[in-house]
Amino acid sequence: MRILKGKKEIAGFLDRLKKRGRGVDPKTVMAVQKILDSVRKGGDAALRRLTRRFDGHENIRLSARLIAFHAKKADRKLVEALEFSAGRIREFHERQRQGSWFFEKQGIRLGQVIKPLGRAGVYVPGGKASYPSSALMNVIPAQVAGVREIAVAVPSPGGHINPAVMAAVRLLGVEEVYTVGGAQAVAALAYGTESIKKVDKITGPGNIYVAMAKKLVFGEVDIDMIAGPSEILIIADSGANPRFIAADMLSQAEHDPIASAVTVTDSESLALEVQKELKAQLKGLSRRAVASSSLGRYGAIIIRKDLREAVQLANLIAPEHLEIMTRQPDALAEKIDSAGAMFIGDWSPEPLGDYAAGPNHVLPTGGTARFSSPLGVYDFLKHTSYLKFSKKGLSLLADRVEALAEAEGLTAHRNSVTLRRQDSGEGRRAKKGI
Repeated sequence: MRILKGKKEIAGFLDRLKKRGRGVDPKTVMAVQKILDSVRKGGDAALRRLTRRFDGHENIRLSARLIAFHAKKADRKLVEALEFSAGRIREFHERQRQGSWFFEKQGIRLGQVIKPLGRAGVYVPGGKASYPSSALMNVIPAQVAGVREIAVAVPSPGGHINPAVMAAVRLLGVEEVYTVGGAQAVAALAYGTESIKKVDKITGPGNIYVAMAKKLVFGEVDIDMIAGPSEILIIADSGANPRFIAADMLSQAEHDPIASAVTVTDSESLALEVQKELKAQLKGLSRRAVASSSLGRYGAIIIRKDLREAVQLANLIAPEHLEIMTRQPDALAEKIDSAGAMFIGDWSPEPLGDYAAGPNHVLPTGGTARFSSPLGVYDFLKHTSYLKFSKKGLSLLADRVEALAEAEGLTAHRNSVTLRRQDSGEGRRAKKGI
């Protein structure tokens, strides 16, 4: 684990961090596009063929009976944890509810009509790497928003159905579950097949093929985001606990060889202690090789002159997860402009947010927190502008609208208003006798 001090070496590391996960092999893009085209044209037949090729079976949908059957195999302690977490996630997202609103002034009524999407598709990894928490984090906001239909796609390599994922799905009351994965699952949700009705939006994590498929179908449907490698940035002062910091860095490093874990501090002694702790804690990890690779390539302990410079660096990186372990963490948090989620103080480790705290763990990565937000209820809502004018209300705006339309050379726009101004009646056509 490198300790960085100089401006040049820090700049070099940040440049490498920006390039992390960028660029996709053109062959991968072509392969994904071929799969999308195949399902779009071939429907169920193509979907079964691809599922047989990649997952070794031809099943498409799980019945409610089979969902319950597999869910019962899940460990009871795990089910209780899912129930507990689901309650907290729902409680948090209930506070994100939005309603339509209107206001009236001088014969004009304006507002916004807010309604849920009709149908959402959620991709949940369910093979060897299964994430039942992803089901909770993606389905619950959609349910709170009022989405009527939610379809879940869960890959099942070799026909294996993951009990933990099924327990989460059953807990949420979702009965539309498809045992397909990869780009073919995204294609089926985006375009529809004989067995799978197309959705309005696709959310949920996946491998590079899933991510690329989501990117390519955007426009046909909406998507949540293109998720990149996981990342954490920790701002710490001299009083922070180096054991806590090392543990939290490793919690992200174990995700992926290209995950990133960075600590920024104004204390050189703390930096050295964290370095020692990382080495010691790494030995006992089940995913030691992955974490070690991540720390070696995209991990760093950066020493800055003071915490003001640490905040500047954090805002520049705009991390997915930001932990603040300082004497006055809330004061520092007020100066943060861009982060997917902030974990404030010594007792708020990032894994709490992954599972049971309540806020969503689907977060912007790769610096996209500069302009995007965590997944939420608002992602499953659509907003329609509402405009209602009386004749008096139209007259208040008419001169300005005509002038602007004229300036832009759009005479039909102007006439649309002018004709109404000149109408001497009520604007409605009189009924004609038969």
